[in-house]
Amino acid sequence: CNDMFFSHMDNLTMPGRGVNMGDGWETKRNRTPNNRDWIIIKLGHKGMLDKVLVDTCHFKGNYPDRCSLEGATVESDNGQSLDSANWESILPESKLEADNEHLFENLQHKGPFTHVRMNIFPDGGISRLRIHGTKG
Repeated sequence: CNDMFFSHMDNLTMPGRGVNMGDGWETKRNRTPNNRDWIIIKLGHKGMLDKVLVDTCHFKGNYPDRCSLEGATVESDNGQSLDSANWESILPESKLEADNEHLFENLQHKGPFTHVRMNIFPDGGISRLRIHGTKG
């Protein structure tokens, strides 16, 4: 994760929907051209993805404009392995809306993956990230 200015990335995988903006992951405002904030999530098991839900619940004026997802399979989740991993596009840059659940089922690559990287452009807040798939 490159930025947890307002709230922690671990909130993305908490149960249920977010109860307020502090219950999601929010990065600081950044207007650097082509800025990208990101997080990496280690999946519970190596597996194939079926669908992804990106929830911007409660984020009305500070949601990201767009997001993308990438997946990789790595043996060790240390920083060097993740930096040099072959990241494949799962979801190209996709437009987001305020205070909304965004379900993505038409994924470019489905795996198998051990890690998923979520990129948000240029910055903002996400309440929850749900990655659905099957072990294997």
